Amino acid sequence: MTTRKNALVTGANKGIGLETARRLAALGFKVWLGARDGKRGQAAAEALRGEGFDVERLELDVTSDESVAAAARTIAARAPSLDVLVNNAGVAAGYVDALGPDGRYERPPSREDIADMKATYDVNVFGPVRVTQAFLPLLLASSAARIVMLSSYLGSIARAAGESQSPNVMGYGSSKTALNAITVAFARELSPRGIMVNAAAPGYTATDLNGHKGHRTVQQATEIVMRLATLDAGGPTGGYFDENGPLPW
Repeated sequence: MTTRKNALVTGANKGIGLETARRLAALGFKVWLGARDGKRGQAAAEALRGEGFDVERLELDVTSDESVAAAARTIAARAPSLDVLVNNAGVAAGYVDALGPDGRYERPPSREDIADMKATYDVNVFGPVRVTQAFLPLLLASSAARIVMLSSYLGSIARAAGESQSPNVMGYGSSKTALNAITVAFARELSPRGIMVNAAAPGYTATDLNGHKGHRTVQQATEIVMRLATLDAGGPTGGYFDENGPLPW
């Protein structure tokens, strides 16, 4: 009998996370739908179960050591291993408030709020570290685990330095730059142990994070996430990709 593979997606009650959960479940994974808000997570899980998928809500606040540890214990009690971890949960504190009528970001670095930056880093940087560390024993128990970090084009220093048209979003952009570095660090450690770790740039997608100003759909955005979550043996690790290939750091 083939053992069903397990996947965890953080921040999965909406947007790219929800679409990723749907797509992984459609491939036959049992998906643990991580959500900070228990009611929204339950509603999302029930909706996917209504489509015939094996999806279960997992209460998970990536900013809380206690919540993450409890979530890891929950899966460990129910599954022998974790085959896919998608660190999708992300915020851009203060971003929507700084959008002008035309949807352009209008807050320069000199006016960024440090409290907003700290809140953004807590979810976007420390969250993936906290979750990856807590679930590492389950990931190592898999024969070929995959970890995907949800990055952004704004995390590319090369693009920011070379493209005056890209928004200068210091807090959010630098949090994704840091996440890219974390991706490489985990990849260096875990590659010898058979785990591939990569960062995905989904593009400017219409989600709550940007007030639905993005021009891409969650279906388009999820393509690269799924590709990295289901890499065959011998695939890349420690990379930063969109659906067209590697991106400049």
